[in-house]
Amino acid sequence: MEQPEISVILPIYNEKGNLAALTQEIISALIPIQKAFEIVCVDDGSKDGSVETLQELQQKDTRIVLVRHIRNFGQSAAQATGFRYARGNILITLDADGQNNPADIPHLLSLLPGYDCVCGVRRKRQDTWVRRMSSKIGNGVRNWITGDQIQDAGCTFRVFYRSALLEIPIFNGMHRFLPTLLRFKGKRVIETVIDHRPRTWGETKYGIRNRAWRGLLDCIAIRWCKMRCFPAARTDEVK
Repeated sequence: MEQPEISVILPIYNEKGNLAALTQEIISALIPIQKAFEIVCVDDGSKDGSVETLQELQQKDTRIVLVRHIRNFGQSAAQATGFRYARGNILITLDADGQNNPADIPHLLSLLPGYDCVCGVRRKRQDTWVRRMSSKIGNGVRNWITGDQIQDAGCTFRVFYRSALLEIPIFNGMHRFLPTLLRFKGKRVIETVIDHRPRTWGETKYGIRNRAWRGLLDCIAIRWCKMRCFPAARTDEVK
């Protein structure tokens, strides 16, 4: 397969019903850009037949790359595995639940020159009011503790250069703090509004119970990391 310039990293856990449509949407969004690409699908221990679906998709399109975890390690671990196996100089991360719209990829890529990372901010979130409110509170607490200003830390739809990841620590919860860690390293991060769609298949993997306490501990750890290891964070504009 041709050496890709762009690698899309797709962490997957029990998303069988979303994969065929989502990978096709990603391909349709990237073809007009006229750069070689790959879709690195990291299965994080799915038990619903996601692997078999990905193997079928891989047979039809060699740009789809399958990497498997032996069990469920979490989204941060899946992203880290994707970073390791991706071959492109430009990396794109998004969720496999279909709520991120791959049609936004060209817009995010258009903002990348001049920055190290472009992060999505979900517009008119298609989630329950409980999830929206908990996310709003979580973002506020997170920014207060870390000293950063990220509008939508829960959105993992991002575009960034591979070189920006050098010396970024990998830990459980890293995917929520990647923009902040990049700023701590002096990288330029920008946020931009993106589309958000309702989930049409499967169930969400996150809720208040499995995020609140862990998220608070992660914020404290990031605060310590900032004080001990990194220069002051920088704040960039939203476009």
